[in-house]
Amino acid sequence: MNLTLIANLLGRLHLIVAAAFLPSAAWAVYFGETAALGAFIGSAGLVSAIGGVLLAATRRASATFYQREALALVCFGWIFTGLIGALPYCMLGVLSPVHAIFESFSGFTTTGATVIDDIEALPKSLSFWRCFTHWIGGVGILAVFLIVLPTLGAGGRMLFRFEASHGVPRMQRERLRKSIGAIIMAYVIFTGLTTLALQLTGKMDLFEALCHAFSAIATGGFSPRQDSIAAYDSFAVEIILILCMICGATSFGLHTLALRGDWRAYFRDAEWRVLVLVLGGAILICALNVSGLFGRPPTLPETAREGAARLTSEPVAFGDALRASAFNVVSVMTTTGFATDDWARWPAVSHVVLLILMNVGGSAGSTAGGAKMLRILVLFKMFWQRVERTFRSRIVRAVRVSGQAVERDVLHDISVFLAVYLLVLCVGAVVMAAWGLPLETALSSAAACMSCTGPGLAYVGPMFSYSYIPDGGLLFLCGLMLVGRLELFTFLVLLVPAFWQTGK
Repeated sequence: MNLTLIANLLGRLHLIVAAAFLPSAAWAVYFGETAALGAFIGSAGLVSAIGGVLLAATRRASATFYQREALALVCFGWIFTGLIGALPYCMLGVLSPVHAIFESFSGFTTTGATVIDDIEALPKSLSFWRCFTHWIGGVGILAVFLIVLPTLGAGGRMLFRFEASHGVPRMQRERLRKSIGAIIMAYVIFTGLTTLALQLTGKMDLFEALCHAFSAIATGGFSPRQDSIAAYDSFAVEIILILCMICGATSFGLHTLALRGDWRAYFRDAEWRVLVLVLGGAILICALNVSGLFGRPPTLPETAREGAARLTSEPVAFGDALRASAFNVVSVMTTTGFATDDWARWPAVSHVVLLILMNVGGSAGSTAGGAKMLRILVLFKMFWQRVERTFRSRIVRAVRVSGQAVERDVLHDISVFLAVYLLVLCVGAVVMAAWGLPLETALSSAAACMSCTGPGLAYVGPMFSYSYIPDGGLLFLCGLMLVGRLELFTFLVLLVPAFWQTGK
């Protein structure tokens, strides 16, 4: 393990993140927020000093860079970035250290869970920082290593592979710099178009439009408004954000092909077709359920009605239910976490649908979290093939996705990943229940953080915050955010002693 080189690269990362404080400092100047300006400049100075010390101490680091170094750098990069991002909250005194760390990790991992009970009371520049952490984390901290990766040769390619979350295969024949550049270009274009479109609705100024564009394309969910998107009550705003969230949850490999003129790439991709189909079906199911056409709870005795009224909303007109379902289902499945309605009060059928969707997530190679639709699609194809072999034992077929056969090793990896994902989720729910949380809250808080969705159900629903959860529970949820963002094994490998031993 070349720890000296890792320290050197972390020093460079410190300098990059220090520079990321500057846009927020500019907004502090614009809004006349002197205290916030001091916090951002102080944070940038402190982080720059640490980065400078690391670079100076490791200037003669060996360039030897292998798979272990790539794994360690990705993990430590995200951990240190999350800790650095907490500095402005602490310097301004708006959050305790643990709450600040939770908010920062939630931002950079594009989770969107918050411990802030009055978001609009924050300095606007700090609200911008919250949303900007989404934007940085969405494209991946490693994308800002564009000038660093090419110097690492094969090590840079490994680094990009571990960070890109299985989105590279569509671009693996291109040069590394060109691949990352194409992703960043698509990312910036969608951000700019969303910002412009939101301003044209007349409901948002540049500041709010930019904040929501950052969160939407990164599928994060932070908003500068306490009531999230419900504060605008605008159908146009909702449609724009729905489109942006779906773009964020689509593989950026497909976006880069589309930007080169191959617009049919979306429809040729089986994963994207299934993603859209599942979204449509889930929207219809939830709309029917919320409007009371099926799945409503039975009539309760008089003594139980008052308590039930606090847990379940009344049926609404189908048109209103369809509008609410369209936005909030897309928000949950893309693991964004924006809200126009309190889905925690929807009937049980919708709860089950939303819980499943947040764990499925978006496409591989997108900014969305969850297990990814590609893995679920392959799992169902494996399931159907196994059912067919029950009565046609001599037939042997390859599992195909978008016309391409999936290798047996990949099938094994997907099976193991989904099994471990479910195991970690169950452990997470048990640990959160051990902190005294009710069943639905414990399960959905673990699922919402591990899938990087943010809001969950019951007492961690979209109209609540995580502020009442004990500090130990918040730190554990930070760990689940990292596990989910880094696709399980990239993070869990740090817990294996042999990983740190030479020659093992």
